[in-house]
Amino acid sequence: MANTESAENYLETILILSKRLPVVRSVDVATELGFKKSSVSIAMKNLRQKQHITVTDAGYIYLTDSGREIAEMIYERHQLISGWLIKLGVPEEIATEDACRMEHVISKESFDALKKHVFHS
Repeated sequence: MANTESAENYLETILILSKRLPVVRSVDVATELGFKKSSVSIAMKNLRQKQHITVTDAGYIYLTDSGREIAEMIYERHQLISGWLIKLGVPEEIATEDACRMEHVISKESFDALKKHVFHS
């Protein structure tokens, strides 16, 4: 589980960075997550092997279709869960931390039900 969660976090981070930077590099991911560049390099190699990202000769990281699909799913979960918790009165910092954990373990069925409830209540 932790390995999948880690991969999902990296993909989500690449997606978020790609929205605010012209190009994403390992060093940007390391800075954003507060990880050592060596740890990020290993993770990027694993994501490349799983074909979730491509890395150019210049070191620019791009999500593949499968990588983008995973990243967008996790990002949507994060946004909805953290927003919902904040609406319920949970302080933003705690809501964001909790959403980071919950977004990886919630089933598709439970998330869909939660999404339906949040948007229809």
